Amino acid sequence: MQFIDAHGAHIPQIGLGTMTLKEDVCVQAVKTALQVGYTHLDTAAFYGNEKEVGEGLRASGVKREGIFITTKVRENNLTPDLFQKSLDESLAKLQLPYVDLLLIHWNNKDIPFSVSIPALCKAKKDGLAKHVGVANFTTKMLDEAWAVTTEPLVCNQIEMHPFINQDKVVAASKKHGMAIVAYCPIARGKLEGGEALETIGKAHGKSAAQVSLRYLVQLGAIPIPRTATPDHLKANLNVFDFKLSDAEMAELKKLNANNMRVVNPPHAPVWDTP
Repeated sequence: MQFIDAHGAHIPQIGLGTMTLKEDVCVQAVKTALQVGYTHLDTAAFYGNEKEVGEGLRASGVKREGIFITTKVRENNLTPDLFQKSLDESLAKLQLPYVDLLLIHWNNKDIPFSVSIPALCKAKKDGLAKHVGVANFTTKMLDEAWAVTTEPLVCNQIEMHPFINQDKVVAASKKHGMAIVAYCPIARGKLEGGEALETIGKAHGKSAAQVSLRYLVQLGAIPIPRTATPDHLKANLNVFDFKLSDAEMAELKKLNANNMRVVNPPHAPVWDTP
């Protein structure tokens, strides 16, 4: 496993995304992932599966100290009291005294950063999160958040795959020394239609999904693909034994022109344009 370092956080470069994984499916996916070598789990209060993620962790037999666990606080809980309540509930469901990384899941345009960011920083000061960061923040939001934070924001978790151009927000995140955690890294399975991915995959004896993950890894991002299928869990982890050439990376970069956004809920911000 490779790692990305950002403001003291040592983040495994492949993680297991758990959105939509529920009940025993989630427990077994987490257990299997940890047993086959994953050391990075991503969940959120909104996913409704923190209890199962915790159960999977305990069932795996893997030591907690070796696992990097992220959870998130939703946009409707960003005032201090609600933020603390959400975090307390998350830790209770996970049955953990702290998480490695705590994120603001989505911003709330009605709550200023002077309110939400201190609530996030308090979690780190109180020892309930080793590191803090944000998700779905635009370039403007990053600058505004950094202007009021008292703790380093170690990552920006964003949708990222070959079919979307995120150059501006990636550059802004890097300017602040932040890691990029890439959700929907295989565009929720919509990659299979990408001929370039298939062709490049065949040249390396890899799948289109593995090529997409490798593309992100070579860009320095941290993909967190979601799957509950044991074979896919292993395959998604197995992207460190081949390298895409500069020409292959350039070919995949051309796919950014699709600018296909998989996740765009009503409360999303006004996204940066390519």
